[in-house]
Amino acid sequence: MPGARHVRHVAPQEHVFAPIRVSVRRVGDELRGSVPVMPELHVPGTTCVRMAALVVWSDFLGGRMSVGVLAPRVPVTLDLHVELYTRSWDTSEVQVTGRLVKTGRSVVITAADFRHPDGTPLALATAAFMTAGDPSLVMPPLRWEDEDPDDAAWGPRQPLRAALAEHAGCEVRAPGVAAVARTANGLNASDTINGGLIALAAEEAALSLTPGVPLASMLLRYLRPVRLGPAVATARVSGGLGVVEVRDAGAEDRLAAHAVTRSFSGFDSAGM
Repeated sequence: MPGARHVRHVAPQEHVFAPIRVSVRRVGDELRGSVPVMPELHVPGTTCVRMAALVVWSDFLGGRMSVGVLAPRVPVTLDLHVELYTRSWDTSEVQVTGRLVKTGRSVVITAADFRHPDGTPLALATAAFMTAGDPSLVMPPLRWEDEDPDDAAWGPRQPLRAALAEHAGCEVRAPGVAAVARTANGLNASDTINGGLIALAAEEAALSLTPGVPLASMLLRYLRPVRLGPAVATARVSGGLGVVEVRDAGAEDRLAAHAVTRSFSGFDSAGM
C-alpha cells in the first residue's frame, strides 16, 4: 500500500501486561485459552480479580479477532463492557473464550466469557472495535484463527512480582483521582497509552472511594487516544454507581475515556 506506515510494537516480553498475558488457540469458531490467577491480580483485601485485568484479556481476545477481519487496517477499541457474576473467585486459573458476534467492513463486535475450571461462570464481556481513522496506518496480516503465533516472541511467562496497580505504575493522587504515565512498555499499536492502563486508572480512581469493594461492572468508552499523558482518571461514586472521566493531562486535559462503574456494594445495598 503506497504511503503505508506499519504499526510498531514493544518487544512482547517487555510489555507491562506480559506477566498476565493469555495464550489462546482456535476451537471451531472460538478462541479459547486460560490465564493463571495470582494474589497480585486481586482487588486488595479480596479474592476478586481486578476489573482492569478482565479488560486487558477481553481487549486482547477481541483485538486478535478484529485484526483477522479488518487487516491490514488497524483496529481500535471503541468500548468495552465487563460484568462479574461474583466477587468470590476461589481459583488459581481462569478459562477464557472469545467469539465474534458481528462483523462489518469497519466495525467488529466481540464477546468474551470467563469461567472457573469447573465451568462456573465468573464474568462476561462485550467489545466493539473499528478501523483507525488514519488509513495509512497498517499492520501485517494475522488470521484470528492462528494458534499462538506469538508464543515464541513472548518467551516464558514472567511472574507478576507486585500488585497490578503498583506493577503498572498507576498511582492514586487523591481520593477519586488516579493516574498512569505514558511509558515505552505501556503503549498500544498506535503508540498511545494502552487501553488496559486507562481501565486500570479508572478502576483505581473508583476503588479509592470504596476501598476493599470490587467493581461488579464497568462500561468503558474510549473517546480519543492518550498521546502524551499522564492519563488522569477522576471518579464520582454514589450508592455503588460511579462515573469516571479519564483525561490526557499532557494534551490540555482533553477527555479520552468515559466509564460507568458499579461496585458490589451497590448490589449489596439493594439486597442482592
